[in-house]
Amino acid sequence: MTIQSLSAAKRLCEQSEWTLSNLKLQKILYLAHMVCLGREGIPLIDGAFKAWDYGPVQPEVYHRAKIFGRDPVGNVFHDVKSPNNGPERKILDEAFAQLGHARAGQLVHATHKEEGAWAKHYIPGCRHCPIPNDDILEEYKNLGK
Repeated sequence: MTIQSLSAAKRLCEQSEWTLSNLKLQKILYLAHMVCLGREGIPLIDGAFKAWDYGPVQPEVYHRAKIFGRDPVGNVFHDVKSPNNGPERKILDEAFAQLGHARAGQLVHATHKEEGAWAKHYIPGCRHCPIPNDDILEEYKNLGK
């Protein structure tokens, strides 16, 4: 089952005890979405990722959290329910456990692969360039090659 992007973002922030920057939140969310597509065959979140200058971005999450700039994202998700104990929550928790302590630069490197989905759709300055789930799934299948 696909969950709301804000619900997924809230869970990642909760897992971090509200220490994730918007940039790190975006990258971990994208990588978790990729894993869900690869393992479960369905998208993790309902909103599309866009190919922005700093990598894949889920705009709804970005706009909710942008008031924090580079600082950790505070709880701007009061009106959002956390995901239930399903496979989506498990994937989010696993993603945070593996990536939550990575440096922002490491996460950017992981989401900016030369042949990856973001690179295929990135146009400098474009904020309306979607990254299709089919390309994100293809990137997952090509990991480790």
